[in-house]
Amino acid sequence: MKTSSRLEQAISKLYTAFHSGNLNPECCKSCAVGNILDNTDTWKHLTEGHGSLQLTYVGKVNEAFGRKLNGYSPSELLHIEAAFLEGCGYTLPLSRKQNKTIDRNSKEVMFNGMCEAVAVLCKLDNVANVMDFSKLFDFEEDKPVYKLAF
Repeated sequence: MKTSSRLEQAISKLYTAFHSGNLNPECCKSCAVGNILDNTDTWKHLTEGHGSLQLTYVGKVNEAFGRKLNGYSPSELLHIEAAFLEGCGYTLPLSRKQNKTIDRNSKEVMFNGMCEAVAVLCKLDNVANVMDFSKLFDFEEDKPVYKLAF
């Protein structure tokens, strides 16, 4: 399976952020897209709100001109972030009035969010989801079938 450079870089950044405790769904610099964009929050000007899939005027102009941020268009970034937030258990778009019952320090919550973001990243590059381990459990007549492509 051949992966794109942008995919490899994005997954590497999410992996590093997860293991260093630097994933925070409520911070534009430490969320999935914030980490993919090198811990900057400039991307927040592209969206109507954190977790929204609606581009602002600035986002629409950047999209129309074909601008890419670390290889991703503004609309792709919004889909990645929305998947991450939903995977963490948030209702979108985020709101300050939203119930704060989600444990942002939970590795399980961050892992679930990261898995959803990686699924979208893989889909954007037409690559099988690298987080899908179900193939490890494929069996034919009591013999495992090892067809993993890395």
